[in-house]
Amino acid sequence: MKPVDPRLLRYATASRGFFAVTAAIVLAQTGVTVGFAWALATALVGAIQGRPVGELWGYIGVAASLVLLRGLLIAASERAAARGAAAASLQLRAALVGAVARLGPGWLARRNSASLSLTAGHGLDALDAYFGRYLPQLVATAIAMPILIGAIALADPLSGLIVVLTIPLIPLFMVLIGLATRGVQERQYRTLGRLAARFADTVEGLGTLKAFGRQHRAARSIETITRDYKRETMTVLRVSFLSGFALEFLASISVAIVAVTIGFRLLSGDLTLLIGLFVLLLAPEAYLPLRQVGVQFHAASEGVAATDEIFDALDAARSAETPEGQTPDAVTPALGSTIAFEGVRVHREGHALPTVSLSVGPGEVVLVNGPSGVGKSSLIAALLGFAAHDGEVRVDGVAVPHARDSVAWAGQRPGLVTGTVAENVSFGSPVDSARVAAALADAGAAEIDPAIALGAGGAGLSGGQAQRVAVARALYRARVGGVPALVLDEPSSALDADTEAHLWATLRSEADAGRGVLLVSHRRSARAIADRVVELTPPRESPSSAVRTDERTPVSGSPRAAQAVRS
Repeated sequence: MKPVDPRLLRYATASRGFFAVTAAIVLAQTGVTVGFAWALATALVGAIQGRPVGELWGYIGVAASLVLLRGLLIAASERAAARGAAAASLQLRAALVGAVARLGPGWLARRNSASLSLTAGHGLDALDAYFGRYLPQLVATAIAMPILIGAIALADPLSGLIVVLTIPLIPLFMVLIGLATRGVQERQYRTLGRLAARFADTVEGLGTLKAFGRQHRAARSIETITRDYKRETMTVLRVSFLSGFALEFLASISVAIVAVTIGFRLLSGDLTLLIGLFVLLLAPEAYLPLRQVGVQFHAASEGVAATDEIFDALDAARSAETPEGQTPDAVTPALGSTIAFEGVRVHREGHALPTVSLSVGPGEVVLVNGPSGVGKSSLIAALLGFAAHDGEVRVDGVAVPHARDSVAWAGQRPGLVTGTVAENVSFGSPVDSARVAAALADAGAAEIDPAIALGAGGAGLSGGQAQRVAVARALYRARVGGVPALVLDEPSSALDADTEAHLWATLRSEADAGRGVLLVSHRRSARAIADRVVELTPPRESPSSAVRTDERTPVSGSPRAAQAVRS
């Protein structure tokens, strides 16, 4: 591990300010330490030489005052470090949440959500020790150690030379011990991530496990990983204790060498008692900063082990930003806007996806159809800015990096969170009980009590109920926010025929009220409400045209088709 990871300082800019405060406090502490050693040495030498007590009270008072001042400076340093660590951790957590929001569900689906939650929670909490103790101690070492060694060398060049020659032993052993520490710490953190992921997966699938009588096997698996974690934790503690002993032993040996040479020189008369005591009082302080770096390294290593996943997200989000570094819509959405794809081709590794050009205007229901894997969901991901693509997404003719502010959408996975049904429906907006009830009813979920409390991932609802709540959330956002388009990806895959028909009627009503609807569905019944059907086919099957759509004639069987026939 690098002494200071530049990525941490780049993403946690809030930590920079408190470094200046810490440096000023450390500089003052170092001056106090030197002053205290001189005052105390002078008082002790005076007492040994039999000077009157009255003459020594001044030195004793100075030493006592400096002790009190050092205590105040230590308290100030702890307070500054705690505030800086809290600000830095909060900033990193906000940056991580923002990065995940920008990267979207496509990126999130490739990662273990339990492990990411562990990183955002426990991992970032463990970084408090890195910001609050380890980095301030590095600052203290960089400032205090040269000053203390310089003070020793000015008072006694030979002692200063001994310190300079012996002090590199401590960082040498710190590097060797640090490599071993980081290895066991990373193993411990990976084991904790496995435990969190396995526990989350077990809880999510507990109903299925019980149905097939496999819950005991899952419990034994969690128990095995828990034992692994306990073993890794004890290994970390063992390495930490051994490294602490090694650093203390080296520092003690080094101070002893200085003390022995001073003793012999005092006996031979080559050194005065005042200088000898002064150097002896400062020598332990010269080694102390490096010893404390080793101690704080162990306290910070768990947090640093958690940063790889954080930086993966932050770096990915940074590289995905537009050249201006922003990703907001360029158009203020309003009811009546047109959403369009112009030559959009989504990049997906290992698959050749078709190029799509289509528009969804006010009052239209556009149905996107095609075989599985052809890129229907990827097309929606491109619309939301969650997938890299060629071509342009446009809102009212203006190219935008994404159209998230212009659409209300529901994906194939409901994406429900812990809280009541009403809070999930109104997610991100104030709860309006009447509108929540209307959205649930229009989504075919009138029987679901809005006050029901859901667990993680929407636990407490069946698959079909969760899907309808997700559709209700899209309807609620569209109506409350006045967004011009609804985007739904397989909203009826878990619904029965009657509920599906009710949902199609709701979507047709939304379109008739002036809102565009982009619908992805395999169900043939969806054609009944569609104004246009866009058929996506793999390019290898239709080289000349990967998208088949009738832009002029409404689909047979739809209300618009019947109206066209009657006219």
